[in-house]
Amino acid sequence: MKLPLLSLITFLPAAAGLVLAPIKEERAGIVRLLSLFVTLVVLALSVAAYVQCDGSMQVTESHEWIRTFNIHYKLGVDGISAALVLLTAFLMPLSIACSWRQSKGFLVSLLFLETGMMGAFVALDLFLFYVFWEAMLIPMYFLIGVWGGPRRIYAAVKFILYTIAGSVLMLAAILYCYAKAEGNFDVLAMPERLAAAGIPESTKQILFLAFAVSFAIKVPMFPFHTWLPDAHVEAPTAGSVILAGVLLKMGAYGFLRFAIPFFPDAAVHFTPLIIILSVIGIVYGAAMAMAQSDIKKLVAYSSVSHLGFVMLGIFSGSVAGAQGGVLQMINHGLSTGALFLLVGVLYEKTHRRGVDDFGGMAKVMPRYATVFMIVTLSSIGLPGLNGFVGEFLVLFGSFPLHPVATAIAALGVVLGAIYMLKLYRDVFWGPVTSPGREKAGDVGKGELAYLLPVLALIVLLGVLPNLVLSKTEPGVRGVVQKLEPKGHASTERHGH
Repeated sequence: MKLPLLSLITFLPAAAGLVLAPIKEERAGIVRLLSLFVTLVVLALSVAAYVQCDGSMQVTESHEWIRTFNIHYKLGVDGISAALVLLTAFLMPLSIACSWRQSKGFLVSLLFLETGMMGAFVALDLFLFYVFWEAMLIPMYFLIGVWGGPRRIYAAVKFILYTIAGSVLMLAAILYCYAKAEGNFDVLAMPERLAAAGIPESTKQILFLAFAVSFAIKVPMFPFHTWLPDAHVEAPTAGSVILAGVLLKMGAYGFLRFAIPFFPDAAVHFTPLIIILSVIGIVYGAAMAMAQSDIKKLVAYSSVSHLGFVMLGIFSGSVAGAQGGVLQMINHGLSTGALFLLVGVLYEKTHRRGVDDFGGMAKVMPRYATVFMIVTLSSIGLPGLNGFVGEFLVLFGSFPLHPVATAIAALGVVLGAIYMLKLYRDVFWGPVTSPGREKAGDVGKGELAYLLPVLALIVLLGVLPNLVLSKTEPGVRGVVQKLEPKGHASTERHGH
């Protein structure tokens, strides 16, 4: 990559935000067009980076930044981070498109948010990563707190307090690692330096927990999930899409990139606990989703369940399970991102989003009902659509080492089908309960412009999951090898 591709992907949105910020609100139309154009350019660059990545870690840029503390501007991607960068780049134009009537400040906040998210995925210096990790919070706080629903301030403050609490723990652990690594923040060199530092096992476990709690809040794992439903319900549509599609993946990515490689023995020690919490999250999230009357809250709780599968796969101890977990990160971003887009369309047309507010909508909005059905089937893992392969690999990979947990987790698949199909039946084929629903027009060309690309990817990854799996396998295999207990048989037999 002779072109500073990752720097362009990372900083182009923020640069555009700085240029567009002074433009007067009356000329917001120009801001919308330029914002969309910039995010499409970033998408094109991300596709180029993904195609060039062979799956192994490729450091593309490394420059000295703060010499006194040996801090470097170091960027790179492997298959895992390249896939997440591409997912982020794909969802951003859709978020701009679904926010076409929003103010200039909203769109500028989205651009700055994209820079924070991209930077966190590509940073290979711990200090640089932490800067991007914290930078993400500010625009998301404003997206929820300024442009959110009636309880937006409560939701935004809860989101920021939870995340900062985890960030403080991670910062303390990063500084300790920096000291033990002889004043070095290099992510790739850190595992070897920490292993040679002679850190007591009990201290490694504390450090792992410091990272793990911060990432678990972001996932969010049970019982650190309580900020999520409030944030989703109050966030505007684009905020919910990015929150579900990208920000939640930051937590799982943190386990893969930092917590497990830095402290493999501690990760093995806490694997049973994480498996238990993941399974609780799967069943609890599904049960809570079944109890919701607000469609947006139902989708929010479904995320708790789906991310439980991701964590179960990552800590399954097999390449197949971890591959399934990473694939589910991408699948969830597409399926749940699409669900939030669809809920946003319905709310914009009717100003309602309660399950009981609708009925018989298939006759009023046939195109919308068709799209919603495809996304619903994707979410519940229908073979042929993207959700199936990821869930199957997670369950297949985790069963040999965790049969009981896998059996309970499989219940989440059944519950997911129940609450999603019940939602579809009640909204689209149930008795008519919403007066004046006939006035809600069907989706037009504008909405289809950002819904159809998601449907295309949902089908494409259902038929050709290897588009992701072939890129992520080298990185996933390296993580799984770290989770092998000493003296344990190789997990190679679960690889394919």
